[in-house]
Amino acid sequence: MSGSGSPPSPLPDDSPVGLQSFAVLLRRMNGEFNRIAQEFAHAQGLHLTDVQALIAILDAREDGTADPMTPGRLRKQLNLTSGAVTACLDRLEKAGHIHRVRAADDRRVVHLHYAEAAKGVARDYFRPLAHGTEAARGRFTVEELEVVARFLAEMNRELELLR
Repeated sequence: MSGSGSPPSPLPDDSPVGLQSFAVLLRRMNGEFNRIAQEFAHAQGLHLTDVQALIAILDAREDGTADPMTPGRLRKQLNLTSGAVTACLDRLEKAGHIHRVRAADDRRVVHLHYAEAAKGVARDYFRPLAHGTEAARGRFTVEELEVVARFLAEMNRELELLR
């Protein structure tokens, strides 16, 4: 959406900011993120789904709620069966990546927490990606980064609607 509130003018597909070009760039970035996540999973003896669960647990408080992740929310977010979530959480807990804590106010509710030591392992593994991200960000102005952030937020909103 442009700043004036009017719909953006259509761009030719061969434009560097046309739909086709954006689709290619987003697929390439997604493919690279998936490759890195798969390599981390392999290095940790985990499944790719386990890494997706770790990311969901880590980002749980960033999704607009103040609550930690629960197995039920994780099941919905990853579109898994309750048995698959239980198996995933068992693997993550056994490997020391998470711990389960019963809520103080309702012992039936289980909160999932990313273990501090495991955060350090992930931080060390993903440090080169963080450095690369920071290098790329450094090539943009604050105003440009605000537009990029707005675009990514809108893309995430659109993707959530497709669920």
